[in-house]
Amino acid sequence: MEEGKRQKQIAGLLNEEMNVIFQRLGLNMIHGGMVSISSVKVTPDLLEARFYLSFFKVSDTDAALKKIEEKHHEIKKELAAKVRHQLRSIPILKFFKDDTLDHVFKMEEIFKKIEDERKKEE
Repeated sequence: MEEGKRQKQIAGLLNEEMNVIFQRLGLNMIHGGMVSISSVKVTPDLLEARFYLSFFKVSDTDAALKKIEEKHHEIKKELAAKVRHQLRSIPILKFFKDDTLDHVFKMEEIFKKIEDERKKEE
């Protein structure tokens, strides 16, 4: 289903504000690695916002995700203070691990193996 204009606007606003909040709370650097928001998806009724987090060189991504979820109340409180004039109600915040980078690295590894095998055959 196509994402509407208002959904995209809200997602952009939430992404922008959430990046600032993550920096302020020190959530952008966890377990020796970097955490960034790769994308935000908002449901058509604007009641739920799904944040897809990208972890770079984080030793334990599950623990990092748990740490972020533990600060959920504090994050939502700060977000509400920032966007209270743009939104009637603050959406439910859900955090997910974005494993796109993992897939990219695996694909690159597979292509490299194929290339190496091809060179050996020649």
